[in-house]
Amino acid sequence: MLARAFADDPAIAFIFPDATERARRLPRFFALLFDADALTGMRLLTAGGEAATLWRAPQQTRTGTLDLLRRAWPLWRAFGGALGRALAVSKAIDAHFPSGNFWYLHIAGCDPSAQGQGFGAAVVRSGLERVAGSGLPTYLETATEKNIAFYRSLGFAVTGDWVVPNGGPRFWSMLRG
Repeated sequence: MLARAFADDPAIAFIFPDATERARRLPRFFALLFDADALTGMRLLTAGGEAATLWRAPQQTRTGTLDLLRRAWPLWRAFGGALGRALAVSKAIDAHFPSGNFWYLHIAGCDPSAQGQGFGAAVVRSGLERVAGSGLPTYLETATEKNIAFYRSLGFAVTGDWVVPNGGPRFWSMLRG
């Protein structure tokens, strides 16, 4: 489902410019994220699997060098020759995190066939309700400009925009709370 949700995402298209290669590699990529974020935060899915969010807990937001080395082979299998572009995007994302502690809405996706039916908003709201007791803000970034209005409707505000170096996509940083 996440592979379908992100098939046309600008950051994903930068990492995997070839659409056929992208479709082939995205399920493996999202499987890695799904497993990794379970260890450092939480995963939430709608009952029918229409939408999902992957969250990273405070102080677990960055992907450390040791973690990358430990997962070198799975990362190579997921990215192949696109690994350099993927690391460039990851490095740029890490560089734009806010200071202090925060919850990180790492991934939010809705199956294209279910978009506009409230599944995405429901699964994001569920996560926001779970982290509300922490008293910490929630951060996300998006490379899809049309998502800004969606996240604003959930209480997020744009705090900046930036571009991944060397021809990468534009991102918008957003914070809530």
